[in-house]
Amino acid sequence: MNPTVTLPARAQQGAIGLALAIAIAGSWLGIHAYGMFVFEISWTNWPFALMLAAVQCWLSVGVFIVCHDAMHGSLVPGRPKINSAIGAVLLALYAGFAWKQLRDAHFAHHKLAGHAGDPDFDEHNPGNFRRWYATFFRRYFGWRSILFVHTVVGIYWLVLDIPMVQIVLLYGLPALGSSLQLFYFGTFRPHRHMPGEDAADFADRHNTRSEDFGTLASLASCFHFGYHLEHHRRPDVPWWALPKARRAGVGRVAMIETELTEKVPA
Repeated sequence: MNPTVTLPARAQQGAIGLALAIAIAGSWLGIHAYGMFVFEISWTNWPFALMLAAVQCWLSVGVFIVCHDAMHGSLVPGRPKINSAIGAVLLALYAGFAWKQLRDAHFAHHKLAGHAGDPDFDEHNPGNFRRWYATFFRRYFGWRSILFVHTVVGIYWLVLDIPMVQIVLLYGLPALGSSLQLFYFGTFRPHRHMPGEDAADFADRHNTRSEDFGTLASLASCFHFGYHLEHHRRPDVPWWALPKARRAGVGRVAMIETELTEKVPA
């Protein structure tokens, strides 16, 4: 018998999802505004600045995970326009990403997980972090994102006279760090091939595995995205309910998988 995980009613799930999205995105925007327009970096407050950068990196991961839930329609179930609007705005603010392009690529990842044609996977380097990340970065960080980041940095530095060291530490490093964090915990570790392994060594067609992290470590590492087999088997489960899905046994290797037909949000 397949393990099941019971989600809240749609209205309740949407309320929880929106509340968490507002908290994450609001904190992310607030820290960015404070770091750019209020905070003044100096030799005496470097430890605080580094702590601020680390928190902002983690919140940046959270913003992307919120967008990811919006792609699957699990942020606000049954409200595709709201999901699309929130996802599009946050992805644009994150790094000038195009909503439809990333959403289509993500669904291609689910369809072809761990195979040639999967935009998140490097079939030529399935166990090499550095080369795989370089491939991943090139595929997603295109001219639109480059133009966006250069425009923002140019305005902050040349027009608003914000010190470059402050821009790099509190804008550039959290953005780059979050991409590394998302890739390492949300793509590389779940889908990588261990030495001597190939796709046949995974549990099923999703070609992924889950971490054994506890709930707090899972939240800190990548907003529970390390519970990756659970996500691939139940993409309708929002990020904050993935620990519940794990406890229910959705990612249990020996389970008989029920194929889910997923609607692509409009």
